[in-house]
Amino acid sequence: MHIAIVAVLAYLLDLVFGDPYWMWHPICAIGNLVSYLRKWAKKAGKGEKGRELFFGGALVAITLVVSTMTAVFVLLVANAIHPAVGFVVEVIIAYQMFAAKCLKTESMKVYDALAKNDIEGGRTAVSMIVGRDTASLTEEGIIKAAVETVAENSSDGVVAPLFYLILFGVPGMVCYKAINTMDSMVGYKNETYLYLGRAAAKLDDMANYIPARLSGLYLITASFLLGYDGKNAWKMFVRDRYNHASPNSAQTESAMAGALGVGLAGDAYYFGTLYKKKTIGDAKQPIQFGHIKDANRILYGMSFLAVFSMAAVRVLVWAW
Repeated sequence: MHIAIVAVLAYLLDLVFGDPYWMWHPICAIGNLVSYLRKWAKKAGKGEKGRELFFGGALVAITLVVSTMTAVFVLLVANAIHPAVGFVVEVIIAYQMFAAKCLKTESMKVYDALAKNDIEGGRTAVSMIVGRDTASLTEEGIIKAAVETVAENSSDGVVAPLFYLILFGVPGMVCYKAINTMDSMVGYKNETYLYLGRAAAKLDDMANYIPARLSGLYLITASFLLGYDGKNAWKMFVRDRYNHASPNSAQTESAMAGALGVGLAGDAYYFGTLYKKKTIGDAKQPIQFGHIKDANRILYGMSFLAVFSMAAVRVLVWAW
């Protein structure tokens, strides 16, 4: 019951306030830790496969222990002061782990630029939320990148942290976000991180396996309820949800492509190198900047469904 209330309040705070840029953010602290450790691990690895795999694993272990135990310690201290203080701290930490409004805000900056025919502004805005090279993206490429990141991060930024909050409380939520942060910083298949980031990337794949598939189903349900093409969302989910190098990313991207009736993915440049990628969805219509707004509407719908259904399950299990 307690965790269900924390989940709902934290989610509502995120919808109202978004990322609290004005206050200390635990994910920034995790990012700073990973940044320090990757320099240490790279130096210790000496460019040798075996050593980089070992020290990449050490980076993961240290980050998880420090992040999770810090959350446990903070909550113990807060509860020792007073249970009400502990509860407030739990809600604040959980709120900082959600990213629904931040995702909407940042992707809508892309929408706003393209609505003004500002292609360069669109490239700049989308570069803030995607990992691919954006300097030469066409308008279509910019829109695809924005819609894809809304779809993918509907899992990483809402459903997955919620899933671990419901199962393991706030420390579990923080642990998940540490995994996700490590993957976003070192989980690349390039010369620098191929071995050093392998442990982080594989752990992220495992941590997101169930949440990504749940997210796809929530997205499909939201598509039906909000008047989008839910039937096609299901069709594309079944057909294209493995059309990605990651076992998880296309779970939501395929459902989103189907719901909007557009084609997503395809070849993209990362760090100056072209990566050949399968397409996702059928282009029943040309993708337009208005689809970014549609993607965010679906994001909010599926996040609402996820939060209240998982909170309800937690309450029912507690009552039973």
